Amino acid sequence: MAGGNKRKTPDINASSQADIAFLLLVFFLVATTMNTDKGLSRVLPPIPPEDVKVEDQKQKERNVLLVFVNGAGQLMVGDEFVDIRNLKDRAKEFIVNITDDEDMPEKEDKEIDMPDGTKWVYKRSKGVISLQTTRDTAYETYIMVQNELTRVFNEIRDEVAQSKFGSPFADLNEEERKVITTAVPQQISEAEPRKAIKK
Repeated sequence: MAGGNKRKTPDINASSQADIAFLLLVFFLVATTMNTDKGLSRVLPPIPPEDVKVEDQKQKERNVLLVFVNGAGQLMVGDEFVDIRNLKDRAKEFIVNITDDEDMPEKEDKEIDMPDGTKWVYKRSKGVISLQTTRDTAYETYIMVQNELTRVFNEIRDEVAQSKFGSPFADLNEEERKVITTAVPQQISEAEPRKAIKK
């Protein structure tokens, strides 16, 4: 009879599929690169030696620009309130101290090794920007201020790179970038957040 000749479709052997899936998983884990979070690079001012007189410490206050952000998002530079749009220019004017103002940062002759083996003496600013916040400062405001302060040093590096090598900082090779970052270190100091003052 015809009914006895029914064909059975063969079952698919799935035992090797698990092995293939495992090998693919291992491959992607090994081949995929993970982005690692990077912290913000900051330079803290050194602790003054015990034998330094109070008068000498006060004299060095000219090298520090205080930038304070409160919980209401208000920005104070030195002893006056400033709009964030003016922060970069104020901080840049402080760090560069183009007129050698006695109330602004000192400069020191820094001897820097050049890629061709020669030496370059650059008048490096001793200016440090000290960023302080309160514990209730909004994270978005803090990041905006950080970005503006970072732009200060990026602009100065671009100007020095253009003057020394004839190209912006981003177009320099690794050795030339090292020269510029030595001449213009990113000196932003961050203090522990203050407690918000309750009225």
